[in-house]
Amino acid sequence: MSEQEMNAYRFNSGQEPSDEMLEQIMREAARDAKYRQEKATAEYFERMRSNAQLKKAKWADRINRALNG
Repeated sequence: MSEQEMNAYRFNSGQEPSDEMLEQIMREAARDAKYRQEKATAEYFERMRSNAQLKKAKWADRINRALNG
């Protein structure tokens, strides 16, 4: 199926998508969902690492002040 045919199809057009169209639509939706999930996971863990570093530095400073006066 050509990209032009895929781009021309609209769900609200009143006609059912062909099996080939539906398969392509679902494949693209799955690929997009996977990309978004991977991006969100990477951002989440990056924030966790950043927050952990900040807390570690904060506690190291507190310990140093307590030990050294």
